[in-house]
Amino acid sequence: MTTRRIRSAAAAAAFAAGVTACSAPGGGTGEGGAKAAESVVIGVGSEPDTLSPLLGYGKDGNSKIFDGLLARDTDLKLKPALASALPKIADDGRTYTYTLRDGVKFSDGEPLTAQDVVYTYRTVLDAKTNSTARSELDAIKDVRAHGDDTVVFTLKYPYAAFAARTVLPIVPEHVAGGQDPNTGDFNTRPVGTGPYVLTNWSKGEKLAFKANPHYWGGKPAVKSFTMAVIADDNVRATRLRSGDLDGAVLPPNLAATFEKDDGRRTYRAKSYDFRAVTLPTAGKVTGDRAIRRALDAAVDRQAMVDKILDGAGRPAYGPLPVDDPAYARGIERPRDLAEAERVLDEAGWKPGSGGIRAKDGQRASFTLYYPSGDKVRQDHALAYASDAKKAGIEVKVEGATWEVIEPRMKSDAVLAGFGSVGDPDFGLYTLLHSSLAGDGFNNMAHYDNPVVDDALDAGRRSQDPKVRGAAYEKIQQALVENPGYTFLTHIDHLYVLADRWDGLTTQLEPHEHGFASGPWWNIEDWQPKK
Repeated sequence: MTTRRIRSAAAAAAFAAGVTACSAPGGGTGEGGAKAAESVVIGVGSEPDTLSPLLGYGKDGNSKIFDGLLARDTDLKLKPALASALPKIADDGRTYTYTLRDGVKFSDGEPLTAQDVVYTYRTVLDAKTNSTARSELDAIKDVRAHGDDTVVFTLKYPYAAFAARTVLPIVPEHVAGGQDPNTGDFNTRPVGTGPYVLTNWSKGEKLAFKANPHYWGGKPAVKSFTMAVIADDNVRATRLRSGDLDGAVLPPNLAATFEKDDGRRTYRAKSYDFRAVTLPTAGKVTGDRAIRRALDAAVDRQAMVDKILDGAGRPAYGPLPVDDPAYARGIERPRDLAEAERVLDEAGWKPGSGGIRAKDGQRASFTLYYPSGDKVRQDHALAYASDAKKAGIEVKVEGATWEVIEPRMKSDAVLAGFGSVGDPDFGLYTLLHSSLAGDGFNNMAHYDNPVVDDALDAGRRSQDPKVRGAAYEKIQQALVENPGYTFLTHIDHLYVLADRWDGLTTQLEPHEHGFASGPWWNIEDWQPKK
């Protein structure tokens, strides 16, 4: 998808003013200090491909430009946003009715109506729209407006987690409706109901925002903020230290260098964000189940937590962290090289030249890609290769851009990151269901296991907690016996910010973090310290 830059001279001037006001994060007294207190510059590692919810932006909530019918509080509990209350549920969980909040306007001053909600969901569900959220809304049979302030969803089947899906941001039909959702200007010039408005997007550099004068939730104390896109972790830390940034997301080793800085504070967020190696079934080597099982046994997860994450994380024995209510107890497995060797021996992978095993003339060797500039993923990849070699498997580690990696995902391994909060269905279905194999970043390993597919469908379609719990336990057990990924670690997210505001908190975070998640998830509620 081609992303167009905003070229408005007025927007550029507003952006420049915002950066000037934030150039001295230490603040101070007088007029300059007051302006600095109203502006924030945050360093993040990446930016979205689009700012359109129709293509998936903000689908899990926390967009500063848009709102959903519902939102989440600090503890991830659902609360009303554009809806005036939580939905009324009827027909045994097949009908959800929402009443809209009075007086909500989009940032262009036009009123929000129920038809905007209908347009948003129908466009996402349209097969012609390249939306990453479509499979997550599979349960919807129909969505209709009843008057200007009521929206009714009819579901194909009871979906226990449906209300949590309605944090999807709502877009204005009067703006987006006349455009192609895949290529239109709305992707880079969004109009929403959220607390902030985009004023400038310099692709690959920064995005600037200012307070939305029509925001229904009140006037934010932080009048403007900038997301500086800085892919390199070390550069982000250097710019934070120099005062060029007010805050940044950092890996554990760099966050630790700010611990004794009295002017800054470190925030640590628990997450569902895991690092894993995709093992495509189409690969000549990774397609062998014995190779996948041996790698699972050979990897030293605890060492990765201790040495790579400096303890800021947990071993990952599957896609769900060990403290999740749906986690299958008893699947923990320490490193076992003897088991890895036994599995390979029984499958006919015999030691060969240089200690690397071979079978029928095929060496146990494959390439593992990681995104360049991501030191944490690089370190995971190198540690994984070292562990694999001890079992006689050669893993050749290569850094590359996503433009290089994406065409290779079907056959080559990737050091990937995933993880969703809110419900087990949110993270597991897109990661594992065979119907989504090769669908963008969904099911990157092209995993195909009928037992897992059936359990995923049962977990999605049942409202009985016992049935759902049994389904997700079966999935996790199946991944031990027939892994499509080697799960490595669940990562804590670390953020360092100038200690100038009150009201900062962290949530339990998904894989997507930095841009939408982080202590700035509720930046509209921050207040300057007195």
